Amino acid sequence: MKRDALEILETGYEAIMVERLFKSKIEVRDGHICFADQKICLNDYERIFVIAIGKCAVSSAKALEDILGDKITSGIVLDVKKDEFKNLLSEEGTHPFPSAKNVFVTEQIIEMLKQATKKDLVLTVISGGGSALLCLPYKTDFQNQKEFIEELMKKGANITEINTVRKHTSSIKGGQFAEFAYPAKLVSFILSDVPGDDLSVIASGPTVMDKTTIKDAEDVLKKYDMQNSMRHLNISLTETPKKEKFFENVTNILLGSNMVGLEAMKRKAEDLGYDAYIEDNKLEGEVVSVSEKIVTKNYLPKSCHIWGGETTVKVKGNGIGGRNQEFVLASLPYIVPNMVVVASASDGWDNSDTAGAIGDKDLFKRASDEGLETEDFLKENNSYEFFKKVGGHINTGRTGANVADWYFVLTGEDSE
Repeated sequence: MKRDALEILETGYEAIMVERLFKSKIEVRDGHICFADQKICLNDYERIFVIAIGKCAVSSAKALEDILGDKITSGIVLDVKKDEFKNLLSEEGTHPFPSAKNVFVTEQIIEMLKQATKKDLVLTVISGGGSALLCLPYKTDFQNQKEFIEELMKKGANITEINTVRKHTSSIKGGQFAEFAYPAKLVSFILSDVPGDDLSVIASGPTVMDKTTIKDAEDVLKKYDMQNSMRHLNISLTETPKKEKFFENVTNILLGSNMVGLEAMKRKAEDLGYDAYIEDNKLEGEVVSVSEKIVTKNYLPKSCHIWGGETTVKVKGNGIGGRNQEFVLASLPYIVPNMVVVASASDGWDNSDTAGAIGDKDLFKRASDEGLETEDFLKENNSYEFFKKVGGHINTGRTGANVADWYFVLTGEDSE
């Protein structure tokens, strides 16, 4: 059954291969770039800039370069890895926290956007990881910003809350990218890594008119008791642009999301003979409680139940691991025979050099036989070391995609 689980998971990864996704949804035909139900005449513009940001930046920029060829004037690709391009500058930044390099490249991007006129076309790719990579803190430095956001994450804030704060402590997020690009025509191809696919939340919505206000950011900071840290780290809040004129020439297109992988996994599970269900594509919550709730449900035999989303970890210890490994670790005491539990990051990086974990009753027994208590590892947030000792890691390498995480429960002929 583990083999079936890994086949199902692999199908999800194949479905979100970014270059394949782009080439299936974007094409140049008769001098027009065509996508969704729209087309833009390339000859109407003197220059075409490509700016790709996030963990999908390199692979998406590769696809756009193949599609557009020499029509690209110039551009910048900011990812956690570098590659070679003909007319694009590739830069390697840091994630999940900002760095001086991220700030430097962001300033280069802003200078390029400021050069654009109404006679230019700016094609942008926004993907997960963009919140940390595209970084220009407002009235503070990146080190204070890093410490501030890290504390907010450790307190268990979800991605929407974190990005609300990021937008209002930044000089580039929350629609400010679009303001810099004005009056050029801006098309933003967006790959979602957030539950619910809210375009204003993905990478903190640099090309989308922000619906939140300073008051919303203040509410988040109050909820997590961050006021003292705000003063200590010299963090100030700024309002995001609300003037409609900055967004009149902006087209935001959701090109890919978690659901693409979920649907592919569902089909694969059915092909393997399981009754398959996509339970939710907006899974959120504290990872240990979410894991227990999911694994202790009563499932019919020979079934596959799939979720997409992004849980949160309350950091209490100094261990190594990520939310997907912690999800499976927390599930192990509750797994019944003939059940397999999988949690894996679509980008292949679960806060460590592994994508996630796979667990079943045999793995739990092996850990118990070796005197390894799951609760001890959970207290230290040390899921990585647990699975390193007993097996169960899922290793994909960085995938070049990022559409949040996948979780599923697979049951055999008799799960009782």
